[in-house]
Amino acid sequence: MAVPGKVAAFRLPPLPTVGEIIKLFRLKAQKQLSQNFLLDLRLTDKIVRQAGELKNAHVCEVGPGPGGITRSILSAGVEQLLLIEKDARFIPGLQMLSEAAPGKVRIVHGDILTYKMEKAFPKHLKKNWEDEPPDIHIIGNLPFSVSTPLIIKWLENVSKKDGPFIYGRTQMTLTFQKEVAERLTANPGGKQRSRLSIMSQHLCTVENCFVIPGQAFVPKPEVDVAVVRFTPLVQPKIQQPFELVEKVVQSVFQFRRKYCFRGIETLFPESGRLKRTEQLMMTANVDPTLRPFQLSMSQFRNLCNTYRKMCDEDPGLFVYNYREELRQKKMMRNLQKSTSQRNQTEEEDQL
Repeated sequence: MAVPGKVAAFRLPPLPTVGEIIKLFRLKAQKQLSQNFLLDLRLTDKIVRQAGELKNAHVCEVGPGPGGITRSILSAGVEQLLLIEKDARFIPGLQMLSEAAPGKVRIVHGDILTYKMEKAFPKHLKKNWEDEPPDIHIIGNLPFSVSTPLIIKWLENVSKKDGPFIYGRTQMTLTFQKEVAERLTANPGGKQRSRLSIMSQHLCTVENCFVIPGQAFVPKPEVDVAVVRFTPLVQPKIQQPFELVEKVVQSVFQFRRKYCFRGIETLFPESGRLKRTEQLMMTANVDPTLRPFQLSMSQFRNLCNTYRKMCDEDPGLFVYNYREELRQKKMMRNLQKSTSQRNQTEEEDQL
């Protein structure tokens, strides 16, 4: 008998196990989509607990597959669950879960990389950026092939406060290869410190929650998997446009094992490159002999702020592309070589 005045906890009715669903619909993980199924509901429950209190929350699950994490999310008592699944083979099994939780589940057959998250949740859930995060969560056991481009896309959304972050500082709990998770959370001086470390940590609090051994998945991947939680910061640590920060950070890490000035050089055209590199590093007060992974967040902030001033003084500087300059040089060399060989052949023909 229910206790008066209390809402009964939501419980799914008896259902086939995730393993039985896989057999029932003859589902097989596709290697080209880097799919790996998590069947142990104790682990899916643990992933969902990392997201925090989900009772009456609105959740978007990315790539639910056969629905293991989906069951754990529903059991947490969410108000609404949006499932975005690219692989049509999983839709019938997800529909079975939807029928077991009437009115709670919405299934979208689509690609999360192109899905418009701006309209995914009710407008009344929106909060000001300075407020506590909204009662919205993104959860997903991401395929390895999509995890890095997706988190970069979402970090850009955080920077611009659009996409799923139009509602406020929406929290994310996602899986990555263990090595990628270590990059996301690496501190200055750590061997895993990388572009991902700076791009994620300057916009979010990033927590490496726990590691799931590879053998827990079907099929077993060659690597372990880590669960990472992201909470957008009220103020980014580098207050510059996303594209500018990304360009500076990518350039610095382009030659990861060399002194950092080598990568910073690639921000500037060949003409005047050395002088402008020295100007940037001196103004930003960064030691040019530090390796990229040794730079602190404040040093990256100084580099970005100084580069922004240089771009303001020279509007054509930001659109400069080092790799395009190399490509043009190579084309010119090949053209000169071809012309030289043609002239030589003509001379021989005349003899």
